Amino acid sequence: MAQQDASAAGGRSAVVKIGFALGLVLFVQALFALCLVSAQQLLVPRNMPFGVTGQPSPVVAAVASKVGLDLTSYPNPSAVTDAAQRGELYGAYVSNGSADTLILVPAKSFFAQTELEPEFLAAAHDLGQQVTVQTVKPLPSSDPVGAVTSLLLVPLLIGGYLAAVLVYKAAHGIAAAPWRGAILVGYALVGALLTDLIAGLGIGAFSSNHFWSLLPCFWLITSAVALAAAGLQAMVGRMGTLLVALLFIIVGGPPAGGSGTFLLPVYWRNIGVIFPAQSAVNLINHVLYFGASNISTPLIVLFLYAFAGMAVIGWYGRIRPAGAGAPAGRPEVDTTAPTDPAATPAGRRRALVAILAALGICAVMQCLFATNYMSASHAPKATNLPFGAVGTSPVLPAAQKNISLKVTQYPNEAAAKTAMDEARVFGALISSGTSNTLIVVPSMSDIAPLDLAVRFEEAAKATGQVLTVQQYAPTPLAAKDPFGLVQGLMLVPLLIGGYMSSTMLMSVTGRAAGRWRAAQLAGFAVVSGLVVDLIVCYWLQGFPSSKFWITWPICTLIVVVVAAVAAILQKLLGPVGTLLTVVVIMLFGNPSSGGANGVPYLPAFWRDIGPYLPPRNAYILLHHTIYFDGHGTGQALTTLLIYLGVAAAVLIVLDLRRTEASVPTDATEAAAMAVPIGATP
Repeated sequence: MAQQDASAAGGRSAVVKIGFALGLVLFVQALFALCLVSAQQLLVPRNMPFGVTGQPSPVVAAVASKVGLDLTSYPNPSAVTDAAQRGELYGAYVSNGSADTLILVPAKSFFAQTELEPEFLAAAHDLGQQVTVQTVKPLPSSDPVGAVTSLLLVPLLIGGYLAAVLVYKAAHGIAAAPWRGAILVGYALVGALLTDLIAGLGIGAFSSNHFWSLLPCFWLITSAVALAAAGLQAMVGRMGTLLVALLFIIVGGPPAGGSGTFLLPVYWRNIGVIFPAQSAVNLINHVLYFGASNISTPLIVLFLYAFAGMAVIGWYGRIRPAGAGAPAGRPEVDTTAPTDPAATPAGRRRALVAILAALGICAVMQCLFATNYMSASHAPKATNLPFGAVGTSPVLPAAQKNISLKVTQYPNEAAAKTAMDEARVFGALISSGTSNTLIVVPSMSDIAPLDLAVRFEEAAKATGQVLTVQQYAPTPLAAKDPFGLVQGLMLVPLLIGGYMSSTMLMSVTGRAAGRWRAAQLAGFAVVSGLVVDLIVCYWLQGFPSSKFWITWPICTLIVVVVAAVAAILQKLLGPVGTLLTVVVIMLFGNPSSGGANGVPYLPAFWRDIGPYLPPRNAYILLHHTIYFDGHGTGQALTTLLIYLGVAAAVLIVLDLRRTEASVPTDATEAAAMAVPIGATP
């Protein structure tokens, strides 16, 4: 009887642990979806610093009535140009009555330029005012859309965070040892050097002239994150790891402002000020493009994080006497006690080996983040972009000299629009005599419509043809998703929820298998898919509500596929399988998904591997279902179902054979659990 009671109590305890673990994953997933989508779904000017000089202009007044500009008056054109050169302004307008000048600053924000230029030119046209566009600080060919700054943040932020987490795990949870700060600062220098070498000299994302000026910036950013994370771990123990992920990545990452901080919602811009990510982005951007002007505030914020972290580590590791009162819920740790294994020579050697192994894992992960995300996204350029044509025109061959198109001829405009309805082309040129109409599809790609418009307008001008540009969308983009970003954003928490749910089950049960593991993961997938769907569709209005019910099973399928893949690898390899899942899904799958830019804008390697990995198929299924009524999703759905079916069959076989890897808690598990980030903040 006693044994039965103990067994029942043990069963209830296991259920509580599993419920808590999956509930924690659901909370992290929901919070990440809420933060990421709400911060970046609607990037429009909000109180954007903009300079004016000369006579009061009705053009500026007309634009300011529709666009959120914070106007600052300058005494003369030279003063306003100097301010733009220092990165203080996103643009400026010089009015002299007869011919005005619009000054744009692409290096400050490429997307701000794409918002401001058409608004000012349209207003000037309506008012009959002649305007010349002048560019200050143009972006280089290695960074045509200004993505490098935010892409650099990814390895630096993750590197600092992982270094703190893995060293903490390797040192058996002693986050405040006196040598901890020195190890993390030392690793930060190594990680900064690796990132600088890979992104600059290796990939060429920025000029080699910036190597030495960026290196101390990278070192400071990584050190600030690592030391602050270690300080939180010293104060609250294991929960510090989760707290760091929540603060620095899930809440602090989305408002980093890589596309321009004044495009973010005001509340997110204000929240971002207090976290390292936004200061890091501003520091890198101004060192890279504005001669290191106006970097005092980012430096102060990052140094404060670093110094605060070091002070806390010092307090808990040296200054605070043993037994002076540990934080509530956290036992005292006396690192000098004779019972401490690290106090013996053999223990010190084992600790050193464990720490070096942890830092090695961290270095590999940081290198992969730097290499994969930068190489996939720093310079999007179309290759064989599917495009339709009706009739013949000299504009098309002229445009093809500057953009790679895969052209399909259609008999009439209706046939071309049918191809657009079915997501088979990104646009079409309808030609009739000297009249040409370029039709672009904004729901296919955020960058293709602009790219096509620019190339075809140049071609029309060169050939003396008349060109009109029109937008066409089978299902119009949601009002709060004007750039078609939401599906790419919501994909990240779905992927993370999949592998984290399997990992947490392994962590709380001590096993990577179990009779009810598949059912538990499937149940979690159903609930998490519903939660993400509710948040993005109804709370954030990220896509039409008419698509809610069809989106729920798709979200569920994405989560359960990733969870099943993780469960197999964990069952075979233990925690190493979780790390491998992260590498496959987040470090190779996510960069190769194509995202909002579209698959044709990926380099060849990433285009070729994407079809074989879940994220590309997950994105296409999600995106095409919402905006193209499910057209073009057959292959994606089939691939995901094959993944699910094969995974289920393999799990059954492994269960029958009782194949089970050992499941220790080690640095690899921490690495996998500690990477809740996807694309660029």
